[in-house]
Amino acid sequence: MAENKETKEKAPKKEKAPKAAGPNIKIQLQEKYSKEMVPALMKELGLKSRMQVPGLKKIVLNLSTAEAVKNPKVLNNAVEELTAITGQKAVITKSKKSISNFKLRENMPIGAMVTLRKDKMWAFLERLIHLSLPRVRDFRGLSPRGFDGRGNYNMGLKEQIIFPEIDYDKVDMVRGMNITICTSAANDNQGRALLEALGMPFRKR
Repeated sequence: MAENKETKEKAPKKEKAPKAAGPNIKIQLQEKYSKEMVPALMKELGLKSRMQVPGLKKIVLNLSTAEAVKNPKVLNNAVEELTAITGQKAVITKSKKSISNFKLRENMPIGAMVTLRKDKMWAFLERLIHLSLPRVRDFRGLSPRGFDGRGNYNMGLKEQIIFPEIDYDKVDMVRGMNITICTSAANDNQGRALLEALGMPFRKR
């Protein structure tokens, strides 16, 4: 028995096999942007320098719910869902002023928001384009009217259940949200050219 114990102690430990690396969405999308899209956008937009080519700055997701006025606890579910969708902790937003008709007081919690940058921004955009938007019922493309005049794009979604991260069986109510994609574009034309190159499915003109 002693010999077996000694043999067991001296036996080399088996090394654990490394975990398979998942797809690096940030590298896939950002490298494609840098290597393929930037030169193409320079030509399309008539730009002389790579530094002039528009890029992504941040993506902001924001939702508000009237139910929070009557029942503040519904915000807990909203925060959890927004956190699951983005992979980043959502923060509660509060009203900026009182509105008596809606029984709304200043600084009352009414919604939640997340601001994504860098890796999480690229990862979310990839999932939005290829996984979530195709799940929208009767989807015919995004409206091209959502630009703000400075190259940033705003879009509204009616249901959070289009995101695969949401467990439909645990949804207490259907919530919409607003998504703002902020770019470094000089104008709406550049902003649309950038988002189209990234794969945003706009309705055809």
